Amino acid sequence: MQRIFIFLIRGYQRFISPLFPPSCRYYPSCSSYTLEALKVHGGFKGLLMGIARILRCNPFFKGGIDYVPKHFSLRKNKVDKEKPQYK
Repeated sequence: MQRIFIFLIRGYQRFISPLFPPSCRYYPSCSSYTLEALKVHGGFKGLLMGIARILRCNPFFKGGIDYVPKHFSLRKNKVDKEKPQYK
């Protein structure tokens, strides 16, 4: 399941995303965040984190730096100001 999601996101990054101007309010981009979340937290939790991140990516949220947290959370990572070392 995890591999399927990674394949789909990489396809989006390679073929669909370049057709549009950058619009993500966060760093790393929502698709890169979701890829990292899938790798760190597995298929189900990683996908939930990616969906939560995409839902936060709108004009009502400030945006900014938001790395994937070491521990599963659907909220913005306010603790890590630098990319955490996973495992």
